[in-house]
This record gives sequence, C-alpha cells and structure tokens, in this order.
Amino acid sequence: MKKLPIGIQTFQRLREENYLYIDKTKEAYELIDSGSVFYFLSRPRRFGKSLFLSTLQSIFEGKKELFEDLYIYDKWDWDISYPVIKIDFFGDLRSPEALKRRVLKTLRSNQERLEVVCDEMEDLGVCFQELIEKAHKEYNQQVVVLIDEYDKVILDNLDQMEVARENREIIKGLYSVLKGSEEHIKFGFLTGVSKFSKASIFSGLNMLQDISLEAKYGNICGYTQNDIETTILPYLDGVDLEKLKLWYNGYNFLKDSVYNPFDILLFIQKDFLYKNYWFATGTPTFLIKLIKQNNYFLPRLSNLTIGEELLDSFDIDNIELEVILYQAGYLTIESMEIDEDEDIIYHLKLPNKEVKSSLNQFIISSMYDDKSMTRKGLSKALRDEDLNSFKTTLETIFSSIPYNNYSNNNIQDYEGFYASIVYVYLQSLGLDIIGEDVTSKGRIDLTVNVENKIYIIEFKTDRTDIDALTQIKEKNYSKKYLNGDKIIYLVGIEFDTNEKNISRFEWEKVK
Repeated sequence: MKKLPIGIQTFQRLREENYLYIDKTKEAYELIDSGSVFYFLSRPRRFGKSLFLSTLQSIFEGKKELFEDLYIYDKWDWDISYPVIKIDFFGDLRSPEALKRRVLKTLRSNQERLEVVCDEMEDLGVCFQELIEKAHKEYNQQVVVLIDEYDKVILDNLDQMEVARENREIIKGLYSVLKGSEEHIKFGFLTGVSKFSKASIFSGLNMLQDISLEAKYGNICGYTQNDIETTILPYLDGVDLEKLKLWYNGYNFLKDSVYNPFDILLFIQKDFLYKNYWFATGTPTFLIKLIKQNNYFLPRLSNLTIGEELLDSFDIDNIELEVILYQAGYLTIESMEIDEDEDIIYHLKLPNKEVKSSLNQFIISSMYDDKSMTRKGLSKALRDEDLNSFKTTLETIFSSIPYNNYSNNNIQDYEGFYASIVYVYLQSLGLDIIGEDVTSKGRIDLTVNVENKIYIIEFKTDRTDIDALTQIKEKNYSKKYLNGDKIIYLVGIEFDTNEKNISRFEWEKVK
C-alpha cells in the first residue's frame, strides 16, 4: 500500500514519492474552468487547503507526469505553463516586524524560482506588484497567484489586538495590489480559516468569488464516506466504520458530510486508537475568553440557528463567537433552509464526538479548573437510570468550582450559568444533547439521549416562583417524544444561589 501523507502538503512530493492521494483534480479543473479570476476558500485548519493549493500550482506549471491516472490528466492542455507566485504565512507571526520579514522572504523566494529580479524591496506592496508584472513579461503568460492561510497573521494574534490590527493593515496593503494587477493575472486563489469583511481586508477586490459555501465545491477538501469505503478502506482492516464515522465524520459544507483528513491519517498511523487528533493541533484559548466575557449560554451550541450574514464575514473589531466557532471547525452546518422572507438560515451543530468531547473538556479545565474524571459518573448514572447518583455527581462538580468564578459578578443568580456547566460536562462525554430544545409550549433547557432513554431536564434557581419539575409537566415537554419507543425521564433541578449548588432535585419516569 502507498505511504500515508501525514504532514505532506506538497503535491509534487506526494505523487513522486508514492503517497496516498485522494483525487481532487475534478474540483480543481471545474474551478479553473468556471470563468472567474479570483477565488477564496475558507476551511478549518488541517483540512487539506495547502495540498489543494499545491495541486493547483502543479497544474498551472504544466507538470503532466504528476497527474497520470487522475481526473484532470486527459482534460488539461499541458503544453501551456504559467508563472506561479505562491505566498504563505507559516511560522511565528507574533509581531508586525516578523510578518514583514516573512513576506519579504516569500517574495524573494518567488523571484529566485521565477528568475525575476525586482528593483523595489523596501515597500512590500510595490515589490509584489513589480513581481507580478515582470513575471508576466518574462514568461509571456499571465501570472497565477496562490495565497495560503491569508488570515493566519490576524488569527494568531487575537489575544493581542493591537498587533492583529497592525498585521491587518500590512496584508491589506499587499492584497490591494491584486486589484490593480488584474490584467496581469490569469488566476488567483486565496485560502484561510476565516473570511474577513472586504472592507477590512480586501478593499477594492470586489470580484473575489467566495466558494466556501458553494455546494459544488463542498468536497473540495476533506475525505468523503465514499473515500473511506473505497480508497482508504484497505488501511482500515477490522475497523468499525460506524464508530469511525461517529468520531470523525460530520463536517458539512453543503455537499457530502466529510472527515478531516488529519484525523483519519493519524488514526491509521496510531493503530486505530480513538483520540482527539485534530483538536490537539490548536487550543481555542481566545474562544474561552469570549465565552467568559459574554457569559455565553453554552447549551445554545448544540442547537444553533444563524443567518447568512454571520457566516459571511467578520472583523476583529466586531467578533461574534458563533462565527469563529464555525469558521474554526468547532461548529459545522447541519442543514440550510430559505425562510418565508427568502433569507438563508443555517442550522449549526458540533460535528462529531471528537469535537464534542475535546472542546467541552477544554472549557471545563479552562473555566472551572476541573481536571478530574468526576464527569464520568454522569454518563454511567444516566445509562444505569440511577438518578440519585446523577444528583450526587452534580453536587460534587458544583462543589469543586473555584470561588473566583463568582468574583466580581452575579452569574450564580442565573439559570443559564448552571445549565451551561451541566451541558459542558455532559457534552464532554460525547452524549447526544439538544440545548434549548423547542416544543410547542416552550423550550426544554436540556434534552439528553442516552441509549434507549431520554432525559428532559429543566433548571431553576431559588429566585423563580415555579419549580423546575412543575414547569416540565405543565408545559407537557415530554409530548414531543411520546410517540417514540424510548423511556422518558423528567428531571427538575433547582439551585441555591447562596450555596451555589443543588437545593432541590426531583424526577419522574414517564414511559
């Protein structure tokens, strides 16, 4: 069998050294042939953006021998090659000076590869423009411009906003060159994790076509289920494909549900050990900061509806938590609909067990300073229908929350605080949870599906008039699930805002 391409992002090396390759040249060919000049693609990290960019580079450079047996082989005119300028933003970019050095090094590298000499090396924008124009003249062919991880210089500095803003202005000056150089450019392609607003980054580049949520390009990165069951299947001998799907599938960009390639390759290399491979490649520290600042109601993440404008773009001066979570890969699209006003509505979800477990474990350890395995008792109690143990474990969890979580705020007075804690603990176990579960009479705080059981949970504090279990029964929340064949439990949990722990715990078995 072919070698696994772990860490290999160069198409030429991958093909020459006999690494496994999932053919994406059909998407590449259709993209090039579609008629536009400038394209943008947003995907989470480690999703194969860099490899796709490298594939485009080899196509435009006319390296026919690399494409034998691939879709594009007999469709592309290999007699024509184009000068390719490739810019990436890898490495330490934690200061404007480091960014300038990186851009300058990249521009020099392109000059050497294309054997073009630029006179201006001080002004990065002028140098970039000169490189484009001279390459066009030298090769008598329009230039192809490929920019990888265009937004890394900003996203790496969201914890130091002044640096992020300075870096934004530097790359804004660089990208503005593309508009003025359009006559010299055959094709331009930019990749990134996030889409920043045109006004903040791509000023004047109005013809940039965002293909991130165009269904026909939905599989441009990632492994499909068909890939798993055909090309990759020989590497998965004896693996339970349904369990694999539960753990790592689930990302959706309006076509097929896909896997992050990094997860699958590491899973195979590590002898089929289920671990949080992708999540471990980046820690969402800045997201924790946003959650804390906004006292975000975490159960909302399991059942989130969002408008097109929030997925379209954002700027560092106006950051929406849901947007970052989606664009970074912690949320994905469950479905899309067009409402009565013809507006596009996206329903988002946590993509798979890896993200459910690892993101919520990270929230627990970061926000509640709890690195224990106490949470495991919650899962066992729900599976065993042992509500007394469930209560006891919750009491232990709330008792362990550090006092400084309540300092300089009154979050303990709100039901959402307690619901958020229970939610993240249950979600960290990979359980099937719906937050703010909509019924005809209102919203259930948490609905938890565990094997053949459904737990309908309502939270209250001692500052409310009606008790939790009474509300569940009066609003007939269980009606939504009565036609199924699962056992239903109604669970009302009330909290003492002074003791910051459970004061009343009631439950009933309905079916």
